Amino acid sequence: MANSRTEIERVLSGERGAFERFIRKHERLVSHIVFRMIKSDDDRQDICQEVFLSLYRNLSGFRHESKISTWVGRVAHNKCLHFIEKKRLPLYDDICGEDDSIEGVAGEVASPEEQALGADAGSHLRAEIDRLPVMYGTILALYHLEDMSYKEIGDIMNLPEGTVKSYLFRGRKMLKERLVARYQPEDLWQ
Repeated sequence: MANSRTEIERVLSGERGAFERFIRKHERLVSHIVFRMIKSDDDRQDICQEVFLSLYRNLSGFRHESKISTWVGRVAHNKCLHFIEKKRLPLYDDICGEDDSIEGVAGEVASPEEQALGADAGSHLRAEIDRLPVMYGTILALYHLEDMSYKEIGDIMNLPEGTVKSYLFRGRKMLKERLVARYQPEDLWQ
């Protein structure tokens, strides 16, 4: 927490480059949340900017009761939810039931030739995570890509730890099923 206090004090004091360093430190986390929840590239960029503007405006109010990354994640998550609410964009769960296929919702799927030419295991994995329902993809990204705990994810997404664990389990299962159904083992484990 001492590092976050120093980091915040530097930004608030107007130290040259401090907020830029703050952005670089937290942009990956913000991107993971925003890019999982918002599908339009233009909207993603706008929301990321809004997140960092909001963080800058409210930095003096950060109370150091949690990790700064948890607070940053919560702001990003809330901005996305606000955007979805404002635009009345349907979430995946609004369109389909939990067990429905999302092939029609996910957008275009690359042909097998395109996949064979340019994709590697990591891109297959990222593509399938992006095709998961928003809640599952976001939780998988925060847990596996940002190394956040169940509690931190719960704080960001306003969910109990047990629900986070359950969504993580279901998300992993759904991801595994999709990978096995869509790709040959040699395409995934090269």
